Amino acid sequence: MSKSVLIVGGGTAGWITAAYMARMLAADTPGGVSITLVESDEIGTVGVGEGTFPIIRKTMGRIGLDESELIREADATFKQGIRFNHWKRNPADAPDDTYFHPFQVCSQHTDMDLLPYWLLGVAGDVPWAEACTVQERVVDAKLAPKLITHPNYNAPLNYAYHFDAGKLAQVVRRRAMDMGVKRLIDTIDDVNLDENGAIGSVLGRVNGELTADLYIDCSGFRARLIGETLGSEFTSYKDQLFCDRAVAMQVPYDRPDAPIPSCTYATAQDAGWTWDIGLHNRRGVGYVYSSAHCTDEAALDTLRRYVGPGADELKHRQLSFEAGFRKVQWHKNCVGIGLSVGFIEPLEATGISFAEVAALMLCNLFPWSGDTERSARQFNEAMTKRFEHVIDFIKLHYYLSQRTDTAFWRDNRDPASASDYLKGKLEQWRHRPPSFLDIDASHDIFDENSWQYILYGMDFKTDISARAGALRFYDDAKREFESIRQQSQNALSAVPTHRDLVSEVVAHGFRPKKRARA
Repeated sequence: MSKSVLIVGGGTAGWITAAYMARMLAADTPGGVSITLVESDEIGTVGVGEGTFPIIRKTMGRIGLDESELIREADATFKQGIRFNHWKRNPADAPDDTYFHPFQVCSQHTDMDLLPYWLLGVAGDVPWAEACTVQERVVDAKLAPKLITHPNYNAPLNYAYHFDAGKLAQVVRRRAMDMGVKRLIDTIDDVNLDENGAIGSVLGRVNGELTADLYIDCSGFRARLIGETLGSEFTSYKDQLFCDRAVAMQVPYDRPDAPIPSCTYATAQDAGWTWDIGLHNRRGVGYVYSSAHCTDEAALDTLRRYVGPGADELKHRQLSFEAGFRKVQWHKNCVGIGLSVGFIEPLEATGISFAEVAALMLCNLFPWSGDTERSARQFNEAMTKRFEHVIDFIKLHYYLSQRTDTAFWRDNRDPASASDYLKGKLEQWRHRPPSFLDIDASHDIFDENSWQYILYGMDFKTDISARAGALRFYDDAKREFESIRQQSQNALSAVPTHRDLVSEVVAHGFRPKKRARA
């Protein structure tokens, strides 16, 4: 029976995996799995990823982390979506070019599909994200998605978080160790294979030989086990996603009470895009760019111009990556999770989501009987599909751009840079909008709502005039759009500012209303 697990590498992926496995595989009971995580104090983590996707709430809740503690200890703030600036058209021609990708799905107050009516103009000249949800107006007003009296991880509006990545790892580490995970501070100097080509042991500089039934590689881009030792091949997708560099800064607020945005700002630049997120006491700002279209020096200049006065005095950090992944992420008795098996790029904050999903699947496919082959096959097939589908979704943001002002954007518009699958879907969607039929619920992080928000935010045209006569509920749709508009107006006075809620949670924690006894 596989009952002992050794995780090599800490950081966000390592500790989320450890905590999730400890919770789901009963690490703190005699019949559960023994979990050890070894991390080096000599090898740094990437540690700049500060955004997440809404499934993080389910993960944090499942491992038993209190939401107030998460916000207080990890400098977490609420993220309700992404505001995209200058992605559609040349900035000189459209200085106010913007659209929003909310986390909230289309209005749930009706069984009617509102999108066809929006496409036919029933909502008027209103962006799809604003017409079908209240979230866009809430975010633009820098308001929170919930009240101090709402329960842990629950709210009327869907949300994820921004956080300090290093602090998040510490918070989750503490929770994992409370659930029985053993932590070793050590550097792995060597990896030994057994006669079957599986990992037999790893050699720690301090602790010597370490053995386990199952090894998990969370060693980051180095991929010490799954890549260096076992030789799992990395498949590059740089011909579709050109960005391969990032330069990042931590930027203080102009004043202590500055409003905190409750979304990520993603602003398109000449050779990529800048992220801008708000934490408690600082912003995290970075420029993701293509080294084939921009030098490192020019990228740093672009970032400094974006940050504005004082940027020259701020420290910056340069990072390199390549869009792609390993199609074999579980080989024999080794599973790679996190950056060790792949990375797309920071857009839409999928990195931590991949680690969360991998940990969930690993727990469900855990080889209690010792037979790893069948579990590995299913795991690899599922993760491969998930990566491929996300790559298409990220490419969509670039491919639909109408920008022609720089080589980066012209190259992204080239049909040769998009997959046949994506191009085929776009052809279908010229005459029908994306629906649940286009989504694989087992393998897609992004559902049809997200595809719709990007498509129509980028001014994609879906011509449904042929079915206009079959749509019979124009008046109902018009009333629903008006109801959403009114709900949006009401929400502006119903929820606190983002900074006010964060400050109150830090000081006092959430105070959910107690249910009345029957």
